[in-house]
Amino acid sequence: MDYLKIVEKARKEGKKIVFTNGCFDIIHAGHVDYLEKAKSLGDFLVVGLNSDESVKRLKGKDRPVNPQDQRKKVLSALKPVDLVVIFEEDTPERLIKEIKPDVLVKGGDWKIENIVGADFVKSYGGQVLTIDFVYDISTSKIISKIRNL
Repeated sequence: MDYLKIVEKARKEGKKIVFTNGCFDIIHAGHVDYLEKAKSLGDFLVVGLNSDESVKRLKGKDRPVNPQDQRKKVLSALKPVDLVVIFEEDTPERLIKEIKPDVLVKGGDWKIENIVGADFVKSYGGQVLTIDFVYDISTSKIISKIRNL
């Protein structure tokens, strides 16, 4: 639970905590654009990263392409990202309740009412926002393109 100490330190420093989550299997320009925009909504960006088992349950037996430790290393090296926390569950609900972000954000393909943790974040005055995608790209599309080569 060291990540909670890190978040609390940032909060005590007056930083606005932003939380997002995902699989982030094969990092692409869409991910980078999304994370830059998420970071711009606050001061400290926490990324909840689906564990390998969680990704398998959500995306199928052939995923993830990259193991969680490698996905975490790549995400952690991206400029907008301040902290990456791996979670085992299918949703980040527990993590959101522990972190209590000021801003919860997901991609524009999500309706706010369907975002896990939205009601909880709103209950204490936090914001729940979506970010429109600029790039028409996804890990699934990349995998499909590679298979077709």
